[in-house]
This record gives sequence, structure tokens and C-alpha cells, in this order.
Amino acid sequence: MPTAHDGFTLPAIGFGTYKCNGADGVDVISRALDTGYRLIDSAFNYENEGTVGRAVRASSVPRDQVIVTSKLPGRHHAYDEAVVTIEESLYRTGLDYLDLYLIHWPNPRVDKYVEAWRALIDARERGLVRAIGVCNFEPEHLERLDRETGVLPVVNQIELHPRFPQAELLAYDAEHGILTEAWSPIGQGNDLLDDPLIRDVAEGRGYTPGQTVLAWAAARGAIPLPKAASPNRQTDNLAAVDLTLSDDEIARITSLGRPDGRNKGQDPQTWEEF
Repeated sequence: MPTAHDGFTLPAIGFGTYKCNGADGVDVISRALDTGYRLIDSAFNYENEGTVGRAVRASSVPRDQVIVTSKLPGRHHAYDEAVVTIEESLYRTGLDYLDLYLIHWPNPRVDKYVEAWRALIDARERGLVRAIGVCNFEPEHLERLDRETGVLPVVNQIELHPRFPQAELLAYDAEHGILTEAWSPIGQGNDLLDDPLIRDVAEGRGYTPGQTVLAWAAARGAIPLPKAASPNRQTDNLAAVDLTLSDDEIARITSLGRPDGRNKGQDPQTWEEF
């Protein structure tokens, strides 16, 4: 299992829950748990922490085998607001603790992400959360957290897919014992899975295009977080990280990367999300 600098471990793949809301969302997440997913990714801004908690509480999977994640929104980076928001995240799930809590975006122009990080550290000390990390942080942001608090994140969740492979940041995280999770690993509804190169590799292996892209992410050391509602898609995605690609196939898929490959141009240096 992927292991962080402090011994924190994660499964090789997780389940994304963006737009999994209400009773239908509970059904989707429950199926994911029954299928075998053990890492569930949510966020305060997804407005579905209650849905996630309901699915986890109702599941036959023991609580200590499920890693429940949520995220702090940018509008609550100020320390006191962050503390209350983390508490609210926990209360909404109805669980006794959250396994992993992340800062959703650094919002560097607002410049309160260090305050937010101190709130996450204190929440961990209080037992509200078991482990803490960030999303969309660049090396300079990570280095500042370490320099000013002495605590490095265990996870950095970033946009990562063949059109934006993130080689440098992936290597930086690995060097510092930070686990890299990949959001939008199959392209967030764009035409990535129709790319002729992806289809060629997939057909040569007998995999689906989605499995091929997820296997590529896992082979490079990232933990993909795909979302899927159908049981068949959930099963296919879960199996993908155990599939094999050659070094040449990995390199060919990585060659699809381009500087402007972000799906929506969400550069953490300038993008602000509240």
C-alpha cells in the first residue's frame, strides 16, 4: 500500500463522490463500498458529507477499514473559521472521526493557508481527524507549511491525467514522502478516453480505455480517485490498478501531456476557490 513519510497508508485507488448527493448518492457510495473501495473522497463544498457518512455507517464494511476524506473550503481558511468548519464536517458525517482532512485549494493571494494548516494540525491533535493533507499545492506552498509549522502533509491531491501528467510535482511529492492523489484521473468528461493512442494501448491489452488511464496513473505512483455510478464501471475501475502496462506504453501515454493540459485552466498559483 502507498505509504507516507509518517507511516500513513492509503489504498492504491479511491472513490470520488463529487455530485453524489442525497439518497441516490448513498446508493452509489454503498455500491462502491460493497465493490471493494476503501478510500472515499468528499469535501465540504460537495455538500455531501452527510451522504458519505450515511453510506459508511450503513455499510457492512468495518469502520476502521474505510478511509473517509473531506476538505476545507477556501472561504474558511482563517484559523477560527477553519476549526469550526472541520468540526462541522465531522458532525455532518455522523462519524466519530474523519480519517483524512485536506485543504481544498491554497488560494495563495488570500494567503491564509498556513492558518488553515495550523487548524488542521490542531484538529488532528484533538482526534477529530486521523491524518491531514492538502490539495493542489505546489512545492513552494508545501515548503512554506514545513518551514512555518514543521509539519508536512501526508497527501497532496492534484489534477493528474495523461494530458496533464504532473511529472515534476509527482516526483517532488514522492521525494518528500507525500502521497499524491489524482483528481479527474480520466479527464472529467472530456474526450480523453477517445484519444487514438489511449484506445490503441487499451485494445492491445484487452483493457477498457478507462482502465488503461487508471493503470497508467497507478504505475506512475499516483492514487487515482475515479467516480462511477454503475456497478460494472466501479468494478472495472477498481481492477485497473492491478493491471500491467509496459514502460513503453506508460511513456506513450505520458507523451499526451501538454503545458495547457489542465481541464479548466485551474492553476493553483492563480485559481481561487471558496
